[in-house]
Amino acid sequence: MAYLLAAFGAFHYLCMENRNEMKVIEISSADDERVSVFSRLTEAQLRNRLHPEEALFIAESPKVILVALRAGYVPVKLLCERRHIEGDARELLDIIEHMRQEGKVADNFTVYTGARDVLARLTGYKLTRGVLCAFRRPAQPSAEAVCKGASRVVVIDNVVDTTNIGAIFRSAAALGIDAVLLTRDSCDPLNRRAIRVSMGNVFLVPWAWTDGVEELKALGFKTAAMALTDDSVGLDDERLLAEPRLAIIMGTEGDGLPLKVVHAADYVVKIPMAHGVDSLNVAAASAVAFWALRKK
Repeated sequence: MAYLLAAFGAFHYLCMENRNEMKVIEISSADDERVSVFSRLTEAQLRNRLHPEEALFIAESPKVILVALRAGYVPVKLLCERRHIEGDARELLDIIEHMRQEGKVADNFTVYTGARDVLARLTGYKLTRGVLCAFRRPAQPSAEAVCKGASRVVVIDNVVDTTNIGAIFRSAAALGIDAVLLTRDSCDPLNRRAIRVSMGNVFLVPWAWTDGVEELKALGFKTAAMALTDDSVGLDDERLLAEPRLAIIMGTEGDGLPLKVVHAADYVVKIPMAHGVDSLNVAAASAVAFWALRKK
């Protein structure tokens, strides 16, 4: 028996040794078709609404890509500045290779590399830590699915700025928000810049699109619209803190929340402020609200 086990172990080792190594291809032209996903496709084209099973998103920087990999997202191809292959990108390349050996990543997964100036011409900007990775976009869960078991969620209403979306996700992950829901006119959380600003936290908080306040009420949430009105209550209102399931609704800067959303909410809530300041940036306001209304 020991002989058979030893023989099997040797066979397995030889199979692993003989398996094709992960491809690394040097590119010298910014017009190389093999890396067009990083240079020519718009965010809308990456989402591929007509064929969602082929939809992709782009993550930038080794740290953010590592968060995506550890969260179970599947990489499709990687673009890496030559000097980072044995530097900042080494850990994530080892993880991808391990996934490839386990069959979780396509056997023909390819790393494209080149000099810094070539990659800058290809993408149109200098890469953060010299690495981009295209990932398969997963099937989008429903609002009901991401809210199952949640006690505190945020609803992002018509926020289109990628920086604000990323910052809200980062605060949501840090301050105990169970899920993020976005109205369909908001920015896609898997936008490259939104992902980078979130530092990858968009991969850690469940999210979904929503049709609005009534959907949240149907799921059993009381709704709290962040807005300044004559009837607004403070963040420290005991009724808010006592709610077992609360949806915090954040609006766009400038116009804020639509009146119909404010009127439909169970509560209208304000952040008390000094020196006559009437509002905060939506990302800053969300962090304050998440902390004050967290489930204790």
